[in-house]
Amino acid sequence: MSVKLHIKKGDMVYVNAGDSKGQQGKVLKVDAQKQRAIVEGVNISKKATKPNAKNPQGGIIEQESAIHISNLQVLDPKSGKPTRIGRKQNAAGKLVRFAKKSGEEIK
Repeated sequence: MSVKLHIKKGDMVYVNAGDSKGQQGKVLKVDAQKQRAIVEGVNISKKATKPNAKNPQGGIIEQESAIHISNLQVLDPKSGKPTRIGRKQNAAGKLVRFAKKSGEEIK
């Protein structure tokens, strides 16, 4: 079953719930099946790693954890504030996303 999400890879988003509330970042990866996204610099978790070729020292690394997409809002490209998303056809007849606040098209 394919799910249509309001967030895509590369979007600038605002976190509106959870421990990272109020933070902003760029979406690095979206998992449509689990409805979760990984956002740059948000929801950081620490992970212990054994020494390996990539990290010969081993130790504790920090990495972004997935966050549910219901806790994310796309930022309006015009004002930089969180907004809802709409879909409409542009002049070429292609379906595009737009910000409900400003009406600006989201790339």
